[in-house]
Amino acid sequence: MNKSRLIPDAPGVRVLAGYRRSWLRPDVIAGTTVTAYLVPQVMAYATVAGVPPVVGLWTLVPCLIIYAVFGTSRLMSIGPESTTALMSAAAVAPLAAGDAARYAALSAALAVMVGLIGLLAWVVRLGFLADLLSRPVLVGYMAGVAVLMVVGQLSKLTGVEVAGQGVIAEVGSFFGRLNQVDPATLGMAIVALVFLFIVSWRWPNAPAPLLAVLLGTLAVVAFGLESYGISVVGTFTSAPPHLTLPTLADLGLLVLPAVGVLLVAYTDFTLTARAFAADSGDRIDANQELFALGTANVGAGLIGGFAVSSSGSRTALAMTARARTQVYSLTALVWTVAVIVVLGPLLARFPNVVLGAIVVFAATKLVDVAGFRRLWTFRTSEFALAIAALAGVLVFGILNGVVLAVALSVVEMLQRVARPHDAVVGFVPGLAGMHDVDDHPEARTIPGLVVYRYDSPLFFANADDFRGKALAAVEAAEADGTVYWLLLNMEANVEVDITAMYALESLRAELAGRGVVLALTRVKNDLRIPLQAFGLIDGIGEEFIFPTLPVAVHGYDLWMAEHGQL
Repeated sequence: MNKSRLIPDAPGVRVLAGYRRSWLRPDVIAGTTVTAYLVPQVMAYATVAGVPPVVGLWTLVPCLIIYAVFGTSRLMSIGPESTTALMSAAAVAPLAAGDAARYAALSAALAVMVGLIGLLAWVVRLGFLADLLSRPVLVGYMAGVAVLMVVGQLSKLTGVEVAGQGVIAEVGSFFGRLNQVDPATLGMAIVALVFLFIVSWRWPNAPAPLLAVLLGTLAVVAFGLESYGISVVGTFTSAPPHLTLPTLADLGLLVLPAVGVLLVAYTDFTLTARAFAADSGDRIDANQELFALGTANVGAGLIGGFAVSSSGSRTALAMTARARTQVYSLTALVWTVAVIVVLGPLLARFPNVVLGAIVVFAATKLVDVAGFRRLWTFRTSEFALAIAALAGVLVFGILNGVVLAVALSVVEMLQRVARPHDAVVGFVPGLAGMHDVDDHPEARTIPGLVVYRYDSPLFFANADDFRGKALAAVEAAEADGTVYWLLLNMEANVEVDITAMYALESLRAELAGRGVVLALTRVKNDLRIPLQAFGLIDGIGEEFIFPTLPVAVHGYDLWMAEHGQL
């Protein structure tokens, strides 16, 4: 095993080593703003995971430190997240059987298991799986996440108790209970949203989310808004989690759920990091992200927390607040520890409706309208992929929606590669080289020589199409006279599989039966090796394999002279 695989990188250390003083103010403001959002959020996710609210805050502590050091995104926020919290509860609850101490131990053990499997995936370099996530998938995914964020805040913005599983059920539940809308809550939500959008539009450099947090809390304290039905975060105990060790049997039962949680967490992790990379200028390393995610989950489990992933909403909030580096996460860490120790009473007066408004405001930044428009003008199939990703996230959930979009992306790619562009090429007056005769009607071909190019790697999906089109090119040329050679320009055919080899051999045999020579040019070494292994070099003949097109054309002229055709 390559020892370098066991030596993790630390991108955050390099960023901090070159830190600029001018970045400090926006980082501190962003960290403070994100803290105002993340503290009540992670407390809520802790209850979703089935553990006490304060466990959510403790879970956050190692995650912020670890990702600031090992993560490749300067903007991404990681920690407790709704999907992994729900999956953790679903895996742990049947095993715990109502025992709170056992439940907490299993939740922590599941996080450690997720982390260890993630680290194993990092060692064997499985991060390449994230490369299947194309730009249309990213655009559609982030739009779907934005919708989920907005729908998730309907209860906070209106006071309506929203029920149901999934966005469609939640929206249906909301519209079915419109008579329960609380006027005071809805009014404060509208004021907060209008404030956020106006401030960000009129004074784009002002920290609008932070101002909304401060003014919202001040309004609650000054006017006693709780008496009008405005809900606030409330108090909590700051006692750290109490750890107990699970049994080996329990750990065995957690392996498969841990794989599922890791799949969901890593999919969300890489999509979120890449979606924000364009704004931060970061270069996301998928394998390094596996290490960061795995280590963060191990840390969360060892402190007594639960499985974690990335948070698109908190990352969007950091971007909106103009965070520059991981220092914003470290600022959030300081504030989180302060909240746990001393600031609980102040946080207790924070209105949930303003929290919801900030989330909705951040969600609007995730919808790339220009990106959708660009996809539509570029290629409708790419636009359809984005819409499929969006719809898949909304209908089937984040993981299943992304899997559907990736599957469609692969199918669309295979369709293009299985039926690629091909060309018969000839000489064009005034242009160097040989060019597609369909693009240049004035092109001149060499009598008796068909120079054919198939613009794709050759594999099982297009092998028969390649053979058929190559023969069709010969048959079309035979209408104008005798064809002596079919010269294949192989510059685009470096990758081949055995199905393609059989297609090439079948093509050679078919041409030989017609008295036509099969010759190859631009054969690179990566192609020559499998040709030699299959026996095609001997079958075609070394004298009919050429390094360049001009050399091949010259070889054809010599052959014609030798055979009395010139």
